[in-house]
Amino acid sequence: MANENLKVAIIHDWLPLIGGAERVLEQLLKVYPDAHVYTLFNFLSDSELKSLGIKNITVSKLNKLPGVKKYYRNLLPILPMAIEDFDLYDYDLVLSASHIVAKGVITGAHQTHVSYVHSPARYAWDMMHKYLRQSNLQRGIKSFVAKWMLTNFRVWDYRTANGVDRFIANSGYIKKRIWKVYRREADVVYPPVDVDAFDFCGEKEDFYLTASRMVPYKRIDLVAEAFAGMPDKRLVIVGDGPEMGKVRAFADNAKNIDIVGYQKTEVLKDYMRRAKAFVFAAEEDFGIVPVEAQACGTPVIAYGAGGTLETVIDFRADRKNGTGLFFEAQTAESIRNAVEIFEREKGSISPEACRRNAESFSADIFRKNISAIVNDELAARAKNNIRIANVVGRNEAA
Repeated sequence: MANENLKVAIIHDWLPLIGGAERVLEQLLKVYPDAHVYTLFNFLSDSELKSLGIKNITVSKLNKLPGVKKYYRNLLPILPMAIEDFDLYDYDLVLSASHIVAKGVITGAHQTHVSYVHSPARYAWDMMHKYLRQSNLQRGIKSFVAKWMLTNFRVWDYRTANGVDRFIANSGYIKKRIWKVYRREADVVYPPVDVDAFDFCGEKEDFYLTASRMVPYKRIDLVAEAFAGMPDKRLVIVGDGPEMGKVRAFADNAKNIDIVGYQKTEVLKDYMRRAKAFVFAAEEDFGIVPVEAQACGTPVIAYGAGGTLETVIDFRADRKNGTGLFFEAQTAESIRNAVEIFEREKGSISPEACRRNAESFSADIFRKNISAIVNDELAARAKNNIRIANVVGRNEAA
């Protein structure tokens, strides 16, 4: 079957806002512009959907629940049932972009299911205890209920991996996690970064920047705590979210920390261009924002774990191509030590090297890699189907 005749469905967990996962969806739709999008929740406007290239969309019945925008993340126990409720029988190719349940859609033997995995659900697998600790769910009846639900979810999550014909991981780090959780091999295709949308700037101003949704694992509070102990170094924080109270607790007593809240993309880009370095304290599966900072020619000071080990080049290991440096622990002291090293040797990192590294994660490269892998899987399955048909034909003739 020629690719232009394929009926394609793209399954996306949810659409609460336009973030990194939605940029992946946008590029998948550039590869398959006529694909029908299925998602559990949609809180985007029509203009935002159009900007992503979404022409046809089906949303789960859960989206009609009163006030669901406030609590949709808490519906984990029923999300598997909701994702399985989508009827995809008529599609030839099913592409799921999954970090919670999207890969669990039901497909048939006649269909090809390729799953691009942002991450196996963090709070159900290897980061479960960290999330329970941060949510104060280590003891008591609520803890028991939460662990019971996560146990059930893991059984379902592992089982549904069998419905995926080919896995694609968004980093080498996630490839290892896919093998650990599902015992499946995966190709690696880094998420798309719109490098051309970020203007290069070789002249930097005297401030550091961090930016993110303020949720626990992003550790914006840790960055604020670190800079509260360095009153001679200015920090700008862009973002908002449930952890704002923790962040303000450090910033309110520090004259060198400016919290500017949520900002439009153009404002964030301007801060990125001018900052002397971007500070990133999360353990991310990939982490698009540090790559965007490098696209602006801005070095990155990052926690040395997860996907950033693949997107940032520590100048101490590569003096010619270095784009930043890593700190070893998620502590304020470790961040302060890294900033001091950066201050002493920031001349070792060139803005040009940062930009050059960011360009290796471009959207064009993403689309080419996705197309190559999907076409390879389609060809392999078509060849296998012909072989099966020939065997059946010989048996019937005999």
